[in-house]
Amino acid sequence: MPETEQGMHEVSRRAKMSRLRELGHDPWGQRFDGREAIRDLRGRQDEIQFRRANSNETISVPIDLAADPFRQWLGTQGQGELSGPTVRTTGRIMLLRDTGKLIFLDLEDWTGRIQLFIGKTQVGAENWELAQQFDLGDIIGVEGELRRTRTGELTIFAASLHFLTKSLEPPPDKHHGLTDPEARQRMRYVDLLYGDGVRDRFLDRTKIVQSIRQTLTQLGYCEVEGPTLHAIAGGAAARPFATHHNALDTKLYMRIALELHLKRLLVGGIERVFELGRVYRNEGISPRHNPEFTMLEVYEAFGDYGTMMDLTERLIVNATKAIGKGYVLPWGDTQIDFTPPFARRTYDELFHEKTGIDPLDAKAVANLAKGEGIETVGRHPDVIKSDLFEARVEDELVGPIFVTDYPASVCPLTKRKAENPAIAERFELFVHGMELANAYSELNDPDLQEELFRTQLAGMSADDSMARMDHDFIRALRHGMPPAGGLGIGIDRLVMLLTNSQSIRDIILFPLLRPEIGT
Repeated sequence: MPETEQGMHEVSRRAKMSRLRELGHDPWGQRFDGREAIRDLRGRQDEIQFRRANSNETISVPIDLAADPFRQWLGTQGQGELSGPTVRTTGRIMLLRDTGKLIFLDLEDWTGRIQLFIGKTQVGAENWELAQQFDLGDIIGVEGELRRTRTGELTIFAASLHFLTKSLEPPPDKHHGLTDPEARQRMRYVDLLYGDGVRDRFLDRTKIVQSIRQTLTQLGYCEVEGPTLHAIAGGAAARPFATHHNALDTKLYMRIALELHLKRLLVGGIERVFELGRVYRNEGISPRHNPEFTMLEVYEAFGDYGTMMDLTERLIVNATKAIGKGYVLPWGDTQIDFTPPFARRTYDELFHEKTGIDPLDAKAVANLAKGEGIETVGRHPDVIKSDLFEARVEDELVGPIFVTDYPASVCPLTKRKAENPAIAERFELFVHGMELANAYSELNDPDLQEELFRTQLAGMSADDSMARMDHDFIRALRHGMPPAGGLGIGIDRLVMLLTNSQSIRDIILFPLLRPEIGT
């Protein structure tokens, strides 16, 4: 709204705040015990009754009648009145209509919305004067009788009012709202209050995370918390955030992965382990990437990537159940069908299907890559094929589909197939072109792991933050890590897919943004 209009609103609201103090009310409220959630109030509709005039006879009021049928039902009952339970609740004022001697409000808490009726005669002079200080966005408490209006609207008929918090800022324009994406993300508190479906989306995120924890706990996995500050940025090929520890006078990195510490715990005898935690990568921002994001990593001793495939499907299916919207969910203009079992195809099968090229024909793969603008000179054929798979295949994968058996040369932390060492026991789960999960049969040969680390480090510059061997991890493997399956799931991407959110910023409460000008 224009700055002058904004200023007028603030002057008016501050004047009402002063008047509240004059009336003996704290504009910032006090403890309010005994409140019921609005959702629970709505669950008490069956307690509303109709009492016939000149009679003790009461009739339960139907709760499933719309406005006109409800009026018709009342008309068949003869003279009488409605009565209901006395209730006590709180909420934010989302709609306000003052007709002079009557005020109708819509109150909202995080469970729902309900109408409030305030009559000048019914509440008395003191409460009525208090109600004159109400603005949209204020938080109030109310005690009153729960019943229906003559039009059938479930309503609290106020008997007493309590002021709990004054809103000095008006809500966004009701027709245009807070439409700028950056403003919505920067002022997430406003977005949650007034954005259509925003709060429900973030509450769904909580249900999804709780479901994942519950599923894993029920299966006997142990949740742990690993360090977020690492001396060596390992476990993934990503640029870390660096910091300095003054007392130790040493450089440290925010973790880019959870993997290597969880594997140390496998060595230590914790046979089923997982962590749900924040990971930090000092890289670009896009609709699918935020520098700070949430990862799930799971490891199971004596399992393999097949074990993790079954677990991944179970985790996702249970998460869809947790938000209560069925297996078939909207995604933009289309849908995602999470009905199990998910499709399973090998990497080479899909490569051949989508490109028409034999994945084992290095020359044909290189020629196709050149046509896609992919660099081929001096690069391993499997690396070229991997870039081509990303360019030509991944976006075509609607899924959910498990892509299995990747070239071993591009999977340095993965166990090879016993019958074909050129193939790694790895899968990635794709949904509408988005990689959602990544899993391995984990490499536990310390000598081979050290060799692969050295090969990886040989291609890095000396000043690269990851150009350091994690000798302690190799030492841990030498003590014996059992054969195991390992899994990583990007929680933010999973929430995007389950809540029909096209940008990762829409499901992270406070995504990283450029500082505001002047701050």
